[in-house]
Amino acid sequence: MSLSNAPLSDEKPLLEVRGLHKSFGDHEVLKSIDLSVKRGEVVTIIGPSGSGKTTVLRSLNGLETPDGGEIIFDGGPELDFQYPIGNDHRYALRNRSAMVFQNYNLFPHKTVLQNVIEGPLRVRKTPRDQAIAEADALLDRVGLLAKRDQYPYQLSGGQQQRVGIVRALALKPDLLLFDEPTSALDPELVGEVLQVIKELAEEGWTMVVVTHELSFARQVADEVLFIDGGVVVERGAPETIFTKPAEPRTAQFLDRLLNPLH
Repeated sequence: MSLSNAPLSDEKPLLEVRGLHKSFGDHEVLKSIDLSVKRGEVVTIIGPSGSGKTTVLRSLNGLETPDGGEIIFDGGPELDFQYPIGNDHRYALRNRSAMVFQNYNLFPHKTVLQNVIEGPLRVRKTPRDQAIAEADALLDRVGLLAKRDQYPYQLSGGQQQRVGIVRALALKPDLLLFDEPTSALDPELVGEVLQVIKELAEEGWTMVVVTHELSFARQVADEVLFIDGGVVVERGAPETIFTKPAEPRTAQFLDRLLNPLH
């Protein structure tokens, strides 16, 4: 069963971000971020802690309100943040994208199935029987159908994160957003989550992935963005970024992660 609802990449961007900036008090987290993602593409964002990576994702999902810049989905009306943004605009962003958080964010008092169908029932107004059938198919796809009636505390971290991915897929978004999806996992559980994301990439889902797993980013990304200090320092194809970075700051960052004993 293919999970993708996206066609192969075309020339028209699904998502365009122009000049995004955001401050928290006196701290300017995003100075000017430009981003473009075509349907079926995977864009990975790498960079040091505090560089603004998560703020970019949260802005795309309406969880953060930028101070300026524009977000355009699928050639539609521009969402211009120099003007006040209401809840209807935030909901519009959330209707187009779904977020997978680094700490799972599952409802602890709900079963796996209840966590997955919550969005379709409340957001998509999907009939309950249909929502359950689709949730079961997705859980089966990631090997968790047998866990459908268990609670999050009964699952491993890797299983919880796979439920988080299924919960996002159940919303049938145009864009999947992953915020360091393996950072909270024990090392032996990282592979099972990365494999699911890799399969989604192969099936044509459009994704923006913030990750520190460089080998994974190199395998799945169509484009890699290196963000530092609230700006895109360098962007390009994985082979270029990871083997011949043009910017010294990019090379320094990669060397520290790839050769931590230096």
